[in-house]
Amino acid sequence: MNAPADLPTPACPRPLPAAMLELLRARFGDQLSTARAVREQHGRDESPFDVPPPDAVLFCQSTQDVADAVRLAARYKVPVIPYGAGSSLEGHLLAVQGGLSLDLSRMTEVLELQPEDLTVTVQAGVLRTQLNQAVRHAGLFFPIDPGADASIGGMTATRASGTNAVRYGTMRENVLGLTVVTAQGEVVRTGTRARKSSAGYDLTRLLVGSEGTLGVITEITLRLHPLPEHVAAAICSFPDVAAAVQTTIAIIQMGVPIARCELMDRHAVRAVNARDHLGLKESPLLLMEFHGSQAGVAEQTAVVQELAREHGGEDFQWAATPEERTRLWAARHHAYLSGLQMRPGCRAVTTDACVPISCLAENVVQALDEAEAAGLPHFAVGHVGDGNFHVAYLIDPAQPDERHLAEQLNEQLVMRAIACGGTCTGEHGIGLHKQGFLVEEAGDGAVAMMRALKAALDPDQILNPGKIFQP
Repeated sequence: MNAPADLPTPACPRPLPAAMLELLRARFGDQLSTARAVREQHGRDESPFDVPPPDAVLFCQSTQDVADAVRLAARYKVPVIPYGAGSSLEGHLLAVQGGLSLDLSRMTEVLELQPEDLTVTVQAGVLRTQLNQAVRHAGLFFPIDPGADASIGGMTATRASGTNAVRYGTMRENVLGLTVVTAQGEVVRTGTRARKSSAGYDLTRLLVGSEGTLGVITEITLRLHPLPEHVAAAICSFPDVAAAVQTTIAIIQMGVPIARCELMDRHAVRAVNARDHLGLKESPLLLMEFHGSQAGVAEQTAVVQELAREHGGEDFQWAATPEERTRLWAARHHAYLSGLQMRPGCRAVTTDACVPISCLAENVVQALDEAEAAGLPHFAVGHVGDGNFHVAYLIDPAQPDERHLAEQLNEQLVMRAIACGGTCTGEHGIGLHKQGFLVEEAGDGAVAMMRALKAALDPDQILNPGKIFQP
């Protein structure tokens, strides 16, 4: 059902022809690189796959650069693979059929800020932290926080979410419009700055989460939010994961408007303690944040503390200053890298299931029990406020048996999530790693409809080929 442990050899590798390479050099000069080190950097992400690098890398600086490059690729039927910050976990940016990597990291302009409308338009290479620095002076912020300092273009392409999604939604709810380069090199604009529209097909929502397979996203118009009047953060330790998750379920079902509710299992806590010297109690914990007026936050925290106590929560600790909050959240954001340091030289096979909140406790506990029984090093974190959790299995890349075991555990976890009405991916996307699960989740008819859309918009299959659908 799942993608195999080793990436299949592509049926039709399509290297970049010498004639196209010369035309690219003539148009772009030193924006184009064929240096091996640059190509290898753009041929590796955080997924467990090893794939040959792209044939060349183009550092785009504008939508026009992207359009000209894609137009050439269309003429020669050469793959183009959009590249943002390189933090993908599912192999999205790997050049499985060769071709041209389009690096958008130099497209870093904040094009238009409209504070009265709570909107901003940015180029695709703008990083999440850069955007928030640019809008903070207007009393605004962009809440989507996947942990890594990802690019806004990459976050849009994968329909990212993260720690704030329980209150502010995902990229799907916060993207208003796009500028996109089609497979023919045409520049298309979708959506408006208006809060709603019934004008034709919702192309914006179609492209958000399309993983670079339907168009290259170059500009994004986003919904912003006012900075909260008051922010409070706290951690609470629990005797076991089940108690922490049951507390989360009670918080959500009580309607408490919590901004963030993050789970870390004991392995994840141990990892961030070792890396960031936090001195946290090494048991499962919830890391929570509350936004609102001072009175509103006080009311929320009182309710949550009572719920936590009912489920065995203890050691409720507050981060009273912005510096303490930043330190705590930095540790959570570093959890993935901290976890990798638990086993030097390892690679991570990472899960991304999201389930209805009523199924959350059962799914998390069973997944961790299976990992413990298998004896494979692992850790777990989760945006449990919206039912999304991740187990990272730490494997020795030189031991195929470990990779096979991790994939087996991943399959059990995902199939259980799908069976209760959940999804194989809450925020990472399908990429290479979850292609088999897409069929299990959506069904043959829905996948056929997706393939038909891909064929209509990209008949020569040049836009990030080999992703989302199995060959």
